[in-house]
Amino acid sequence: MYVAENTVESSEDVERILLVDDNPTNLQVLLQTLSGRGYKLLIAKNGESALRIAHKAKPALVLLDIMMPGMDGYEVCRQLKEDPQSSNITVIFLSALDDTKDKVRGLETGAVDFISKPFQSEEVIARVETQLKIHRLEQALSARNRQLEADKARILESMNEGIFGLDSRGHITFANAAASQMTGWTLDHLTNRGLISLMLGEAGDEARSQHLAPIQDTLNQGVSKSVSDALFWTKDGTSFPVSYSCTPIMEDENPNGAVVVFTDITSKRRGQAALKKALDELDTQKEKLTHVSRLSTMGEMAAGFAHEVNQPLTAISNYAQVAKRMIGRVEDKENDVYESLYEAMDKINTQARRAGDIIARIRSFVKKPDHVLGRVDPVKLLNDTVKLAEVDARNNSMEIHMELAPELPEVKVDPVQIQQVALNLIRNGMEAMRDQETRNIGVWVKAEVFEDRFVKVSVIDRGYGLAEDAEEKLFTPFYTTKSDGMGIGLTVCHSIIQSHGGRMSFQRHSEGGTVFEFTMPIAV
Repeated sequence: MYVAENTVESSEDVERILLVDDNPTNLQVLLQTLSGRGYKLLIAKNGESALRIAHKAKPALVLLDIMMPGMDGYEVCRQLKEDPQSSNITVIFLSALDDTKDKVRGLETGAVDFISKPFQSEEVIARVETQLKIHRLEQALSARNRQLEADKARILESMNEGIFGLDSRGHITFANAAASQMTGWTLDHLTNRGLISLMLGEAGDEARSQHLAPIQDTLNQGVSKSVSDALFWTKDGTSFPVSYSCTPIMEDENPNGAVVVFTDITSKRRGQAALKKALDELDTQKEKLTHVSRLSTMGEMAAGFAHEVNQPLTAISNYAQVAKRMIGRVEDKENDVYESLYEAMDKINTQARRAGDIIARIRSFVKKPDHVLGRVDPVKLLNDTVKLAEVDARNNSMEIHMELAPELPEVKVDPVQIQQVALNLIRNGMEAMRDQETRNIGVWVKAEVFEDRFVKVSVIDRGYGLAEDAEEKLFTPFYTTKSDGMGIGLTVCHSIIQSHGGRMSFQRHSEGGTVFEFTMPIAV
């Protein structure tokens, strides 16, 4: 059930939760999350209304947005905590603020917890239920006439949080089983011992005192304290991280002890560390994907460049043909100038055609056709791929050798994608051999029928070989041993071959280097 702003029902048996947020969408999500769980839900859309409803309805808990126009959440919390009639209301801040100083400021105003936006339903329910448990306990302990001694054992033993009851001197009057289990001291040993001195140890370690100072403040000043990240110590002197709240037990408006409720947050810290590591890894992967996007853009630009350059090359070839015809009309064909010009025009025409063929192959390779499987001659496919790699081979002063079995059958593949795989393996092989003494051996491309159902292609280099962990990681995205590598080439190749129903593998060459193999299904 829920009650709209400025409207309060009379039932005293149902715990009230006041939801304060200027965003209607956030309010609706909170209502859906908490409805049907036995709470009376009150709504306020600004700080002023929240104070009015809180003073009138006395909710057990307030889920309070920080960033609101007019009176913000910090001011609402401060006024609630300063008023004795509302100081015992538990406040949980809802905020997109994630800075430590913002959280510290919220805790200093009297809030007990933070829920970050955008929030998850399970987190809201868990935190609300936990804080309501603590609130109920604090209320029971603060009320002198509610038979504390008769009820405390059952209440305390049912909680997972550790609890210490302290007298005015800070001596432990009671502790629950969880407190005993987490600290390692027996209940008998804890009783009537000073909690702070017990935690400080026999040497009175001053370095520990900062974690325990809020407990002493509560005992001295009668103010509630909440600490989100501190350390407690066990019997054997080891520390463990905790979050804890310390609530004063008041008598005649004077502090007469306190209740310390603490939770071991070791698992939470591990989770936060794991989350940070995952976020750092995500940032790294985002940077790599951004680089991939730039490479894709460059590929599209290269395709456009090839298209544009092809036109002037065609014109050069045509002009060379015209010049040859004009030279052919010269009567004195025995002249040395005539022969030189004719030979030059012939070479221009040849080189222009050659450049046009190279650009045509590049345009065919970088364009993005639909994934279409067809019957393809593997010999022609591999020959075209080697021609694409010839420029790299010349730049590396290296040769590419081919050893193709006779009468290889046609395969059923997408030729552009298979070219991409073969070209990537050839270029990797040349790069691995570039600075090696074995570079004169060159890269070998072999093809043969395999298992009567495939044509197997092997790309063999005699380079520096693979890393020791290659078997586990080589086809994993973003794994690379190159200082400027992206680690996606082999992953993409592996995926392409798998999508064709083939297999891709590798082995270490017995004399150094690597043999990469992939299979293509024979067309039937």
